[in-house]
Amino acid sequence: MSALEGFREEVRAWLDESCPPGARGTGETSSGGTKVPIQGSDTKRWLEVCAEKGYTVPNWPTQYGGAGLEKDEYLVLLDEMRRIEARAPLGGMGVTMIGPTLLEYGNEDQKSRHLPRIARGEIRWCQGYSEPGAGSDLASLRTRAEDKGDHFVINGQKIWTSGAQYADWIFCLTRTDPDVPKHEGISFLLFTMDQPGVTVKPIRLISGTSPFCETFFDDAIAQKEDLVHELNKGWTVAKRLLQHERSGISRLASGDRERQVGRPLAALAKEYLGEENGRIADDGIRTAIARQNINQRAFGLTQRRTVEEAEGTKTPGPATSIFKFYGANMRKNAAELQMAIRGTHGIGWEGEGFSEEDISATRNWLGGKAGSIAGGTNEVQLNIIAKRVLGLPD
Repeated sequence: MSALEGFREEVRAWLDESCPPGARGTGETSSGGTKVPIQGSDTKRWLEVCAEKGYTVPNWPTQYGGAGLEKDEYLVLLDEMRRIEARAPLGGMGVTMIGPTLLEYGNEDQKSRHLPRIARGEIRWCQGYSEPGAGSDLASLRTRAEDKGDHFVINGQKIWTSGAQYADWIFCLTRTDPDVPKHEGISFLLFTMDQPGVTVKPIRLISGTSPFCETFFDDAIAQKEDLVHELNKGWTVAKRLLQHERSGISRLASGDRERQVGRPLAALAKEYLGEENGRIADDGIRTAIARQNINQRAFGLTQRRTVEEAEGTKTPGPATSIFKFYGANMRKNAAELQMAIRGTHGIGWEGEGFSEEDISATRNWLGGKAGSIAGGTNEVQLNIIAKRVLGLPD
């Protein structure tokens, strides 16, 4: 038996014993932090045992809370998690965005202070990038950070700050030199959200939820030791973090598949549209669902192949924009299919005649429209693909 085969047997036995039934299939995944309690006891237990094993961030070094898995071992773990439909034990921007970025650009002190707490799910992060006048043209940001010796004083405003009302810390782009070209005067700072001078105002969306916020800084403080990389060189860090965000590779940890919102489309269609000889009765919907499922599977396999072909388990570069663009459109298409299947039940907002599932689907459909904007608009992704992947002229 090879070492890798032995590792597979070990992982399989551990997962069968350690992953609770309530942490398998669709359901809650914790994003960590101090402000949002985990509802399910199985979800909480799954986070605890995985953190102890290093499997919340399996490819991180052991000294920072990971398991230190090599690429082949990491892929075996993903295979075995998919086999039992185990959910990711921990999600959120800590493990998918700022953690991997600190591994590349953080100094030893920053890694030692922040990464183990992320791996254990002790803190939750939010992203301070977009501003009212700096969205797609992010480098036009105006939030200022003034050097005060051992700390920075921050003043300005961010918008579309996902989960800011639940976050313990923020990673934030700030203007530290206004007298140089805009890409060169930006610094990447980390600081706490629970301090005087930080005000968060959730934005109520058409879906009825408030996942995004306005965030205001009035003499907020970031300590000097939480300047990531170099002063005025934050744009380099910011771009790399966006590649981590856009890659979607972190979703592989939840079983190499796109997270299904609600019931599988085929089961839903059989309930609403009926079935003939075990098949969905409506030919058009049946074909659309088959195409969607094939595309989802192909997308997951492409992400997986990217991990396999990468050096170690590093996130690829500009090609991540392909994942962001295609994934956003695919998830929006899945929501459209849900609405088509439900018919008039797909426009439920409240009141009698609509189930909780109908109402949830309507809100998810509306909220999902933001997917082609968040993390960089589809138009921005296409520009990146054209210039940096395909090498097309300006």
